[in-house]
Amino acid sequence: MPRVGTIDPRFQSYNIEMVEVTGGRFWKPYAARARTSANAERFAARTPIDLHDDRLRRLAAALAPAYLRVSGTWANSTFFADTETPPAAPPAGFKGVLTRQQWRDVIDFSHIVDAPIVASFAISAGTRDAEGRWTSEQAGQLLAFTRSAGGRIAAAEFMNEPDLPAIGGAPDRYDAAAYGRDFATFRTFMKDAAPNVTILGPGTIGTGADAQARFTVSAAGVDVVSYHHYGGLSARCSGDRTAKQALSDQWLARTGKTFALYRALRDRLAPGKPIWLTETAESACGGNRWATTFTDTFRYLDQLGRLAKIGAQVVMHNTLAASDYGLLDERTHLPRPNYWAALLWRRLMGTTVLDARVGEHSGFHVYAHCAHDVPGGVALLVINNDRRMRRKLTLSAASQRYTLASATPDDGNVQLNGSTLALGASDQLPTLSGDATAAGVIAFAPATITFLTVADAGNANCR
Repeated sequence: MPRVGTIDPRFQSYNIEMVEVTGGRFWKPYAARARTSANAERFAARTPIDLHDDRLRRLAAALAPAYLRVSGTWANSTFFADTETPPAAPPAGFKGVLTRQQWRDVIDFSHIVDAPIVASFAISAGTRDAEGRWTSEQAGQLLAFTRSAGGRIAAAEFMNEPDLPAIGGAPDRYDAAAYGRDFATFRTFMKDAAPNVTILGPGTIGTGADAQARFTVSAAGVDVVSYHHYGGLSARCSGDRTAKQALSDQWLARTGKTFALYRALRDRLAPGKPIWLTETAESACGGNRWATTFTDTFRYLDQLGRLAKIGAQVVMHNTLAASDYGLLDERTHLPRPNYWAALLWRRLMGTTVLDARVGEHSGFHVYAHCAHDVPGGVALLVINNDRRMRRKLTLSAASQRYTLASATPDDGNVQLNGSTLALGASDQLPTLSGDATAAGVIAFAPATITFLTVADAGNANCR
């Protein structure tokens, strides 16, 4: 298996939305909605996330090293109150307030779970001068306070999703030219005020002319190309995806098509720059109902394997613990199936990406990396997303097998080698043990996901 590339050690990362930190209205979980209407109230008020919660910290730390992105649409119009006593209401031109204590909590959480912060800044009317140009006062205050509190912002986007300016709180008629002007101001400011912070951009969500125009006017100023991807809209936003489609090759392939577009733009406008996917999940607007189940784990792991193979350096899942697409339940912080998948990826898949040399097959995908912390070893991710057909591979060496399955893919639980995964006493993580598997033919049941680690592979790329 030849080497095809490497990924960032923090490749698998996650988002905590700014509105989670400050409190506010976010995508209402389906369990709290009227089940009779897909178009029921989309949002629900939520109190700030408790970043001191022991379970949340323990489970996030198990995914380290990672990046913690604190951004989202709400961040575009959030006022940083650089005083110990915050205002009772947002100042004119803002919609939310981030307090010093809330940001201290983010910094402390970042340290505890080994996840440096990735941020974006407010760009709404309150940040602009009389001519409507962006000013750096708010960004400067947040950067200065972060340093004084012992924090680290590793990377930053200027704003969240500049190709959706109306949704994101930008001024009326905020076009690509205005964005390019403001981005140039932002870059000059950052290189002076925080030269060690990696500048990401454009952080767009689309693939059409608006997104490409934002990339064109900012590409020369970015250190890393960033973009967002959702395969579709959730039912909250009138999306029409069904759980039956969630294991289809067409659905899984969408993330690769979006990456290919940004890679082509990168090659033309910012050659050689790394590419980060800084926001992604099952679907936009909080995810569909099955985002909480094993059904979405096929998308989650296939996306990681697929993007690592074709050149993405970092993938940030939205979110860690909010709405239906969270890795953890937002109320209890108990793991969902995607969390267990993330934990296995973290423990088994290394940063060197290999070519598995298994041809493309409908309903069957194989990805290979050097095994994590096993010199010469290889780890395989084998996804049988066919709901009816068994598949087979032949390995010439013994392996350890870790198979994820569910009684039904839409089950909220997941089994590892036949045992249901759950936290133990005092929230201890279970031992994630593989089953010894002899060399030879290995069968994979329908609708299952399997990791195989081959310690004695002797791959020269993995030493």
